[in-house]
Amino acid sequence: MDDYTWRIKMHQRRRRVRRERFAVLMLVVLSICGAIWYFGLYARTPEYAAKKLEQALEEKDIETFRKYAALELVLSDAYDDLTVDLFHNDTSLTPQAKSLFEKFYVLIKPQLVGATEDVICKRVSGGMWVMPEGGDMLKGRQLGIDYEEFLERSLLRSTRIKSLGEVTKENGSASIILEVLEENSHTPFTLELGMEKNDEGDWQVVSIKNYRTYLETVSPRIHQEVTEYVQATAGIVAKYNEILQSKQWDATYMSYSATGQLTKEQRTGLANYLENSVIPIVKKRQEELNQIPVPRGAMYLSNLRKESTDLSIRVWQHYVHGLRDDNIAEFNTAESLLKQMLATEQRIEDIIHRAAVSKAIPNMP
Repeated sequence: MDDYTWRIKMHQRRRRVRRERFAVLMLVVLSICGAIWYFGLYARTPEYAAKKLEQALEEKDIETFRKYAALELVLSDAYDDLTVDLFHNDTSLTPQAKSLFEKFYVLIKPQLVGATEDVICKRVSGGMWVMPEGGDMLKGRQLGIDYEEFLERSLLRSTRIKSLGEVTKENGSASIILEVLEENSHTPFTLELGMEKNDEGDWQVVSIKNYRTYLETVSPRIHQEVTEYVQATAGIVAKYNEILQSKQWDATYMSYSATGQLTKEQRTGLANYLENSVIPIVKKRQEELNQIPVPRGAMYLSNLRKESTDLSIRVWQHYVHGLRDDNIAEFNTAESLLKQMLATEQRIEDIIHRAAVSKAIPNMP
């Protein structure tokens, strides 16, 4: 290789090395710029917060979910909307009565909001709706309300997220479009989530802007379908209520004792009567109810009736075992199940009453 050729090749090599170094430098610069954009700019946008919320729900990441959803703020506003809706269509209440109820719900707001926040967090992290348990004040009706029914009326458990829509920004705030389906009434709806920046500069969902409109759209449809279902099953319910009332009188007569203690023959006779005459009637009643078509909006009521029937049968079965074996543990179990059954029956009555006193609405497509 002559000297000229060698110099040409060296020059080309130096140019190639410079180009490679420049390319590497550009990659580094672009990476740094990308990181600055992602962590310094994009990560501080409502679009990023919306994406992280979506991922948190998919991955059951409760910490990330709580970071980008200000649950206490969301639930506080939603609670106010819900408590207004609770009495909005109730024609049986006077203005004074409505005012008293509204004041009562203001008093118990901290407990209900806190409990609902806990229920939502357990749902996000574990995938299950877990109701208050143990000595929780909201178990049963210790606060004077049925929290299970309160949660059902919020539509929280029956709302399924279909898709996350566009994010819009205006005057320092933002909104996310959320397409949902209310599964009880099979009603599609577009929710608008309000977003604000927190003190750390992260965007958070702070409200459901049209939650009350959502309630006012769905609740009347559910009331209407509940009313239709109640009317369709009224004959069955009335017939078996009369039969079971007669059976109860017979059982009361059979269990009469001047001393307050049943003889062995009485216990055996009463056990046989309950097993052969009462339990089959309870089962037959449910079988006939199962033959009635259930509108989507009345599915919760229908399921409660099935639950009540199951509890009733179990009550009588344990009572029968207690009579035959003179076993106090069986009687205690029957009593515990009876309390659950009565709570379920009360919930059923509340739903039927609410549908009955709600304002009539026009036929909907």
